[in-house]
Amino acid sequence: MLDARQLEALAAVVEQGGFSGAAKALSLTVAAVSLRIKSLEEALGQRLLVRGKRVRATPAGQALLTHVRQVQLMEADLLAQLADPGSAGTSRVRWQSLSVAINADSVASWFLPGVAPVVQRHHLLIDILIDDQDHTHDALKSGEVTGCVSTLAQPMRGCVAEPLGIMRYRCVATPALAELCRTPAGRVTPHRLLSRPAIIFNRKDALQDVFLHRYFQLREARYPRHFTPAIDAFETAIELGMGWGMVPELHLQQRKGRPPLVEVLPDAPVDVALYWHHWEREPATAQRLTQAVKAAAAAALLPPGPNA
Repeated sequence: MLDARQLEALAAVVEQGGFSGAAKALSLTVAAVSLRIKSLEEALGQRLLVRGKRVRATPAGQALLTHVRQVQLMEADLLAQLADPGSAGTSRVRWQSLSVAINADSVASWFLPGVAPVVQRHHLLIDILIDDQDHTHDALKSGEVTGCVSTLAQPMRGCVAEPLGIMRYRCVATPALAELCRTPAGRVTPHRLLSRPAIIFNRKDALQDVFLHRYFQLREARYPRHFTPAIDAFETAIELGMGWGMVPELHLQQRKGRPPLVEVLPDAPVDVALYWHHWEREPATAQRLTQAVKAAAAAALLPPGPNA
């Protein structure tokens, strides 16, 4: 039988990134947290944590973290069912927390607007981890989150990957900068385009490289880049003429009142297929979120491709 206090300590250490933060979160001493982890590792006969500047879980630790998250959600669901329906005052509301990993482009454009009604109705607390859509799956694999929006179509063991739809991106710039990327004959050339900086969200963002490969047959091209890891700053940098960038079509449709942006290369989209990864056996709370995510994506994204 697994010890609940030891599992709680394991989850806290990984969430806080170290023993000191876990001790503070659990109102324990660092020595007490360390002892619980050591006892759990000895009972299972294997290491559960990789000690370092920031502590992370081993594969065995990741499996335990997934178990802990599921148990916590099932327990919260059970307590909600047992609660006295006649005492539904705000002081008795039980808030349930769900951790999810979402790409930044999806969060404000369709994810939050789509799930907000369910979150409010069922008193859910959403803990969002922002990462590139090609890397959000790592957070689910590590046990940090209960669901993620990812570009990966293949689910890991014990999980389901459901196609959400297509997020379409356009290569855009200010009208003045777009004109500089064209020859006098009006043709966009790689030389002219890459003489101007690209605006890139972060170092994991590879959309501009996909664009360059697809439409100019360029691989591992070298060009000047600005890194702006915030959605507003990213689009503001493009508006200011600092460079060109890949912006979701959804965002372009929501730019009412903002400076105009135009496609650098007309009719040259980059389509990204998104999937919702979640546990195969979800507690009721997580099921509600899954249904809300799927409905939100269906309303906002392009339909999934035939091979999804």
